[in-house]
Amino acid sequence: MKGNDKYSIGEFSEKAGVSIRTLHYYDEIGLLQPEKHPTTGHRIYNHQDILTLQKIVSLKFLGYSLDKIASLLQESSFTVDLNDTLTLHLKALEKEKEQIEQSMAAINRVIKLLEEEGEVDSTVLLVLIHNLQKESMHNEWMEQHMQKEIVEELLKKTEKDKIILDQTYIQMAKEVKQLYGKPIEDPGVQTMIKTYIEASMEFLGEDLIQKLADTDMENLDIQELEDMSPSPFTEDEQRWLNRAMEYHMKQSEIE
Repeated sequence: MKGNDKYSIGEFSEKAGVSIRTLHYYDEIGLLQPEKHPTTGHRIYNHQDILTLQKIVSLKFLGYSLDKIASLLQESSFTVDLNDTLTLHLKALEKEKEQIEQSMAAINRVIKLLEEEGEVDSTVLLVLIHNLQKESMHNEWMEQHMQKEIVEELLKKTEKDKIILDQTYIQMAKEVKQLYGKPIEDPGVQTMIKTYIEASMEFLGEDLIQKLADTDMENLDIQELEDMSPSPFTEDEQRWLNRAMEYHMKQSEIE
């Protein structure tokens, strides 16, 4: 239905690039109400409706809700007062961007891990993903409780370094399942512990290890940090692993 810049809803939908379903909804909530054909009741859109729709699309792009858009459409001009709401939207978008970037980094890391390993225990992989999700919380905890230089050094670690440490953790998790129940002093158990500790030390580096050594760890609530990171092991396996690590540390002190 053309003529005098008038459009049926199908024509308007195609011209504006907005679905008919969306146009129906905008009409129902009073956001964009075209005139109606007096006989058929069909919606008839005109040039002014195109301008209104452009305003709606622009305000949606800035992040405004439809309720707020309905209010803003009544304004003949905008002043600096609009900056308050724009600033809030900008902060929300920045936070969303940060979350998306974290998710993308986590996905890439998991993809590389699976490519390298071929197969990973589901519990172990999900624990790693959970830890990636909570990485920002871990960093905030460290910023509050540890030296700023330590946090900065950890944040400089490359994705490659992190993946190598993840692979060592995955290997240890496999071995825990295989070795659990053996005496903690068993050579195989102690080799497993030694391999993981050496990989962790290599990941940290000498400078960072020294800074951690200079930190007053006794006054830190390490349990609070550990609670943020679930274990892929059963309680019995975790207790056995803790005892094996304690034994290794004592043997290292003797040597």
